[in-house]
Amino acid sequence: MAKKSSDSTEALVKPQDAILVLFGATGDLVKRKLLPGLYHLFLAGLMPEDFRIIGTAPPEFKLDDVGFAELVHSSLTNFGRKEVTEKSFSVFASKLSFASSVVGDFSALTKAISAARGSIGTKANVVFYLAVPPPAFMPVIESLGEAGIAKGSRLIIEKPFGSDLESARHLNAAIHRSFSESDVYRIDHFLGKEAVQNILALRFANGIFEPAWDRNHLAYVQIDVPETLTVEGRGAFYEGTGAFRDMVVTHLLQVLGFLAMDPPGRLNATSLNDARNEVFQAIRPLTKSDVVFGQYHGYLQEPGVAPRSQVETFVAARVWIDNDRWSGVPFFLRTGKAMATSTAMATLGFQEPDLTRFEAGSLPAGSAQPNELALLLGDPSSIEVRFLTKEPGATISLVPAALQFSYAHSFNIQFELEAYERLVHDVMIGDRTLFNAAAGIERLWEISAPLLSNPPKVISYPAGSFGPPEADALISPHRWHQH
Repeated sequence: MAKKSSDSTEALVKPQDAILVLFGATGDLVKRKLLPGLYHLFLAGLMPEDFRIIGTAPPEFKLDDVGFAELVHSSLTNFGRKEVTEKSFSVFASKLSFASSVVGDFSALTKAISAARGSIGTKANVVFYLAVPPPAFMPVIESLGEAGIAKGSRLIIEKPFGSDLESARHLNAAIHRSFSESDVYRIDHFLGKEAVQNILALRFANGIFEPAWDRNHLAYVQIDVPETLTVEGRGAFYEGTGAFRDMVVTHLLQVLGFLAMDPPGRLNATSLNDARNEVFQAIRPLTKSDVVFGQYHGYLQEPGVAPRSQVETFVAARVWIDNDRWSGVPFFLRTGKAMATSTAMATLGFQEPDLTRFEAGSLPAGSAQPNELALLLGDPSSIEVRFLTKEPGATISLVPAALQFSYAHSFNIQFELEAYERLVHDVMIGDRTLFNAAAGIERLWEISAPLLSNPPKVISYPAGSFGPPEADALISPHRWHQH
């Protein structure tokens, strides 16, 4: 069967002229994701008609325009998805410049922005991307305000958005002193994945699914985002964050918002944020009885980790949503480092029908394996419907079966945008649909407060496993899809 063409760039629009300022220009995020992403957008014709990219970092990195262009070329060669040709890179490189900056002194950066405006026009949008460690967020934002270059500009800020309710409120207050909320883009790259956005299409474009998307038909929902990687030398960062703050408050609960929301009036920023925030408001505050924390063997030997650290590298959580749609349906979340697989999935388990009409010997061994809808959250993603069917033969004997739809096998995905590419493009065109609002972020920290003030003990688990066995007890009588 021939693949259908699915050039996902066709539906995207070209942004207004823009000046992108990359804080942390020498860091891994910029080199591995942002620069290759911007180059891909440029090759796909999705950058503005005219644009400038200004890298900025402290003076000790001793970079200038030429050095930054060399850094960019190395980044595209090592991490880019597209071939770096001399012709295309020479044009891209002409858009690059570098300006040193240090908190409290953005004079060189201000001069570089003025020069870019003089080159491409004063109507160009200025976008500040804070690809810096969380402790630097507030100082940089305050310095942008003091330098007089924040007003009317757009701000992209990486997660985590605070470490608890108080710090999130302080961060949002600092942001709002310099930027309008409508110009703030709290980026969660998970929401930029095609697979997460496909949840909206699957639910709201198909009459066979949405009517069954509630407590009357579903027994549980599971969101599973394991990682085979360890902390990979980021022990110092993880010591101040942990898996719950790094993954659950951000990625997993955001995916839960998409899965659990009531149908929005429209698929735009206001309607989707309102629908997700209604879900967040209905989530019952988390306590340690709803959560299992784990730590993989070997974490204590990672550089930057305290010898007796109780920081969790694994979280399993049972979440309750107290509203009419979901009352009584548990949402199970699981994530962890050094696990057996990195396959991210959302699984919806349907209510088990009455099977007493079938003879006991005709059922599968063990559990009856309830009907499930499994959504692979990686890109390219897939959708799988699991059910019981009759095995060919003289008697009725039920066996598990599945129907699977694969995006990779059904569409030409060579032009598919990666998460960061789509989200940065959305910022440039002013589309806030896939970004987090201040109220939603603060609510998620609010429901996390009881757990963070009284967390469970950390349980050790072997690297390469699926976490501590206590996570199985948490989900019982259901089961983790991946085990």
